[in-house]
Amino acid sequence: MQTELSNRLGVEHAVFGFTPFPAVAAAITRAGGFGVLGAVRYTAPDALARDLDWMQAHTDGLPYGLDVVMPARKVEGVSEADVEAMIPEEHRRFVTDLLDKHQVPQLPEGEAAGWRITGWMEQVARTQLDVAFDYPVKLLANALGSPPPDVVQRAHDQGILVAALAGSPRHALHHKAAGLDVVVAQGYEAGGHTGEIATMVLTPEVVAAVDPLPVLAAGGIGTGEQIAAGLALGAQGVWLGSVWLTTEEAELHSRRLTAKLLAAGPGDTVRSRALTGKPARQLRTEWTDAWDDPAGPGTLPMPLQGLLVAEANSRIQRYEVEPLLGTPVGQIVGRMNSERSVQAVFDDLTRGFERAVDRINRIAGRV
Repeated sequence: MQTELSNRLGVEHAVFGFTPFPAVAAAITRAGGFGVLGAVRYTAPDALARDLDWMQAHTDGLPYGLDVVMPARKVEGVSEADVEAMIPEEHRRFVTDLLDKHQVPQLPEGEAAGWRITGWMEQVARTQLDVAFDYPVKLLANALGSPPPDVVQRAHDQGILVAALAGSPRHALHHKAAGLDVVVAQGYEAGGHTGEIATMVLTPEVVAAVDPLPVLAAGGIGTGEQIAAGLALGAQGVWLGSVWLTTEEAELHSRRLTAKLLAAGPGDTVRSRALTGKPARQLRTEWTDAWDDPAGPGTLPMPLQGLLVAEANSRIQRYEVEPLLGTPVGQIVGRMNSERSVQAVFDDLTRGFERAVDRINRIAGRV
């Protein structure tokens, strides 16, 4: 599964694996792919530095990358407290009532809520980059549009390729105009924030729009046959995220959530604004149903929704309240029906890719 882009980066397989877990990212790289560590949860620079130190020690000198969430435009003079003050009381009551309905306990005294939307603010992303640029990362990806021009220049000055996700050809053209090196064409089937165009349609349109920039196909991909299809559509690799959630190296810290993922089918996800205020594909739960119910107050725009539900999500996850327990995940969840090592996933991907190539060769009369 080699392409011009994978050869340029020095990896065996053109499989780019996004994950928030350092152990998974390192295992992806060691298996011959390109591990990309998600940085959004690292609001403390020393925590990111600690995990990048660990990555350095566990990737055998092989390449890896970092994914940040950095808005292209900055809003000056607005603090987190200013933003949080904009949350209506009606929405706060809705969250309280929903948690009370499911008897979700409070966090222990002194225990702060976990991940907050602060990881999406530019000043936080810049502290992450200040740390990351001290490490030999080979790719910097941004999940929220093109990074600011000075960030792109800084990365290029250090020989780092810059990528960004695109949900439409229009987004992809913006990335090309911004001087980016790689475009990730993420289809509707993907987990997390995603647009409305399916991967099979989006990939060739983005390939044509940004030629000769390399494109990675993303969204609902989790088999070798799908990788072959992505390359046949003109992509130079694939970007996989959801499939790593049920690997043995993943750090979900919740057996109930893992069980829900293993039991879910492709129809058990929903594209909802309940998590951040922007449409994000995730497991369908009573939490997402409540927010999507027309009888409720409706979700708030980003970043208000993320600030509103941060503590609630921490309580749901800490106590594993099953009806409300979910996570961003794509429609490929229907194929994620056993816990396997990252290496075992790669073995299946390569075998599936070989089967697909052999099948096409037979159809073409080359065998």
